[in-house]
Amino acid sequence: MTPGLLVGIGVFGLMVGSFLNVCIARLPVGESVVAPRSRCPKCHKLISWYDNIPIVSFVMLSGRCRRCNTPISGRYPAVEFITGVCFVVQGLAHGDDLPLLASRLVFTAMLIVLFGTDLETMRLPNVLTLPGIAVGVAFSLRLPPGLVASLVGAAVGAGILYAIRWIWFRLRGVDAMGLGDVKMLAMIGAFLGWQQVFVVLFLASLVGAIVGVALAARSRRGLSSRLPFGTFLAAAAFVASLVGEPLVRWYVGLYSV
Repeated sequence: MTPGLLVGIGVFGLMVGSFLNVCIARLPVGESVVAPRSRCPKCHKLISWYDNIPIVSFVMLSGRCRRCNTPISGRYPAVEFITGVCFVVQGLAHGDDLPLLASRLVFTAMLIVLFGTDLETMRLPNVLTLPGIAVGVAFSLRLPPGLVASLVGAAVGAGILYAIRWIWFRLRGVDAMGLGDVKMLAMIGAFLGWQQVFVVLFLASLVGAIVGVALAARSRRGLSSRLPFGTFLAAAAFVASLVGEPLVRWYVGLYSV
């Protein structure tokens, strides 16, 4: 992929990131992401197009509403920047296969929204995870991992986390995780296939354990606090979408004669 196309993908990612901010803010509370138009939460003034340019407007406004001077959350430029960077990385990884790149960009956008909603509200909206399963299967009709691997991936992703949730509840009387995590891993399996489910689950669990221990050591309150596991699933799934297959081949090769 040429540098010019990569720049174009990055700019497109910034624009998509602006929309993803709307999704992160509205989906957990059941609001439409189409209407009404974006407005300041304090003075309720509609945001003009020139105040809604990704990153640029935030810098030009010094991070404050033009009308009432209320601070604008740094989450907005952060999501725009992260989306732009992630889109470029996907372009570098899959730029030679445009249909596959399109599926990975859609997948990446969904992961960013789920990361943001789980981090902010500890919720993984059904309106994204359930259609996400269908979208992943639809892409797999013509693209990797293929229809069978996609369907098995969705089933394995949901089954593993649901089994862990059920066993933990039987042993401890509390839910180890929400059903949103179950549906999210099913969505990931639908996009990436059943083999990548294990890669994602391993990476997410490893990072989650490290973060959990670090937070427990810092707060001295033990490991009872619930962590937004969907954020770790999202980050791990993004990595798997880039290097998951080489990781699986490397691991299998360790046991090859």
